[in-house]
Amino acid sequence: MATDAAEAAQMRGALMRLRRETGLVVAFGGLVEPGRDQVRISELNGTRTTSLSALAVSSGNGLGGKVAALARPYAVSDYFASRRISHEYDTAVAAEGLRSVLAVPVVVRRRVRGVLYGALRSVQPLGDRTLSAAVEAARDLEQSLVVRDEAYGLLAAARSLGAAEGHERSGTSERAQSSARERLREAYGALRALAPRVADPVLRAELLSVCETLAASPGPPRSARRVRLTPRELDVLACVAVGTTNAAAADRLGLRAETVKAYLRSAMRKLGARTRLEAVVAARRAGLLP
Repeated sequence: MATDAAEAAQMRGALMRLRRETGLVVAFGGLVEPGRDQVRISELNGTRTTSLSALAVSSGNGLGGKVAALARPYAVSDYFASRRISHEYDTAVAAEGLRSVLAVPVVVRRRVRGVLYGALRSVQPLGDRTLSAAVEAARDLEQSLVVRDEAYGLLAAARSLGAAEGHERSGTSERAQSSARERLREAYGALRALAPRVADPVLRAELLSVCETLAASPGPPRSARRVRLTPRELDVLACVAVGTTNAAAADRLGLRAETVKAYLRSAMRKLGARTRLEAVVAARRAGLLP
């Protein structure tokens, strides 16, 4: 499966940061192809040729393959003279005129998902500061991929729960229905908390669309009262609805505890509620929360 547009954009951003922070003149990289033990070079930055484009680097082979196999960064001051790597890809590297090259793994949940490279066209040592800066660029990409993985996992779970909630369940016990509704509410809260962290606008919109679907799922009768809450007020209420403290909600949403309190007070005022519980109940009656 090819790298999608959002992943490609994230990879380009990581390569731009790698060049900016290290001063290396060339950067390139790619992700591990699903179901295959190889990295496909998909993005180039600062290159003069297309010799590295779409290159498939097998695990263990060359500099990048060694990094992918060991899951740790590595650098060579003279690529062609190095005896610590194999040389299956010398032709492509020579065509681009590269000599000093480093590679760092992109590791997500203990699994190598890709490799970032940086290079010079001259022979010179690449010091610890350069390697550390390249590692930081890889860490940024790792966090972006983690958020995307979480988003897709939550989307799948939430859609499954929403579909189950929407079906008629004759013969299902009240206790089972209550448990299913609670899981749906937890999924809703997790989606609301994750959405602001998603850089991809299409994926973020999809998360929020599923949130709206979950909030509209069948449940207790809705009130006719129309209340307008801001996205952040809904985020905070979604956390409160599953028993999260203000401090925990702040950590989950990337806000300060005082900011969470301010959003909660504002939501309570709009809902005519005097307590957190009343606010959650009112929001559910108004169809704002599942």
